[in-house]
Amino acid sequence: MNVWQSILNFISQSILQNPPVLLGLIAMIGLIVQRKPFAEIIKGSFSAAFGMVILTAGVNMLTGVVSAINTAVQTKMGVTLSKGLSDATFTAKFGGAVGIAMFLALIIHVLIARFTPVKSIFLTGHMLWWVPFVIVAGGVEAGLRGVELIVVSAILAALYFSIAPWVLRKYVWAVTGDKSFLIGHPTTILSLISGWIASKVGDKSHSTEDVKVPKSLSFFRDISVSGGIVMFLVDIVVGLIAPSLVPAGSTLFTVALNAGLTFGGGLLVLLYGVRLLINQIIPAFQGISEKLVPGAKPAFDVPVLFNYKPNAVIIGFITAFITSTILVIICNATNMFSILLVPLVITSFFECGGAAIIGEGQGGIRGCIIGTFVASFFMVALVGTSALLMGGTIQNWILIFGGNDLSLWSMISRGIGTLLRMI
Repeated sequence: MNVWQSILNFISQSILQNPPVLLGLIAMIGLIVQRKPFAEIIKGSFSAAFGMVILTAGVNMLTGVVSAINTAVQTKMGVTLSKGLSDATFTAKFGGAVGIAMFLALIIHVLIARFTPVKSIFLTGHMLWWVPFVIVAGGVEAGLRGVELIVVSAILAALYFSIAPWVLRKYVWAVTGDKSFLIGHPTTILSLISGWIASKVGDKSHSTEDVKVPKSLSFFRDISVSGGIVMFLVDIVVGLIAPSLVPAGSTLFTVALNAGLTFGGGLLVLLYGVRLLINQIIPAFQGISEKLVPGAKPAFDVPVLFNYKPNAVIIGFITAFITSTILVIICNATNMFSILLVPLVITSFFECGGAAIIGEGQGGIRGCIIGTFVASFFMVALVGTSALLMGGTIQNWILIFGGNDLSLWSMISRGIGTLLRMI
């Protein structure tokens, strides 16, 4: 048993939770299946892994800037991490259940792709862990334990891995014009809302990418420049409200300037990684799908979309951040959820950035703004409700990273678990 556990731990930690290795291995298998020359196999495998390393580095640069803002706001609002409600403490107790559920979920997920019309293969490495993580937490809240907890969590996680990218496919393809890949990321529920709203109220003839900018301000058309300037201004505003953003011995201007430069640089790194990854993994993955899962399409992390509608990402982030922050203040003032919420900076950028792109694809700049605006209401409702329901497990974690599919599926898991306990 110890040998099998060691093997499972190795596969989990060294491959499934290591996106560069996972995607490099997938590229290698795909190229081998296609009987490519040895030199091409080695080059393609490493290039796919390099693409993921670069993409991850870019994401980490962006997340570092956003997290600093989030931490400063939490400090200003007096939010502290309660023991027993974080990812570390929950993982220490239920990490084994999460790991086993993840393995079973992936097996079921591949079987779904092989034998049903839902042809998606979820390849967003870190979400292969976080989705079962929140689902197990929901099951624990419902009173499930042991084999029952693992089986229910595995089935729900497999359904998410399969269904979430598939239901969003037409919206994604409308943006990219490319049917070779899908998006596998917790933006799904917010993007579906944004896309549907945008299709009703938007106007495709006026795109975010066609916004006419005076020649003297043409630099705003570069996402790295516009993103850096926006984050510089956000840091200035947050720093004035929450002084803890500025470490001792520094100044607000310096912190904000460095944050803007880091954010802009992170966007450049991210987009280069996306291009390298897509160029290598798509052709290689087709070799696997043709042999093992005919017709299957890979589902990637949401930053893959950012290169298609870069202006929409920035517009969506600003819209979501302002809207959700106002809603958070109202919720806290009225004690709507009986929990102190914090501004959803991370979700506003990544999940709502994706939702804004989907909205843009359905309704141009108007669809982008209105779709994201409406999605922001659901984002706050999801994070508040899920945090309330996850009060004994991952409440503080969900307050920071929720407001998306992770919140939704933790609640679905708790609901199904409660029904099972009643039977």
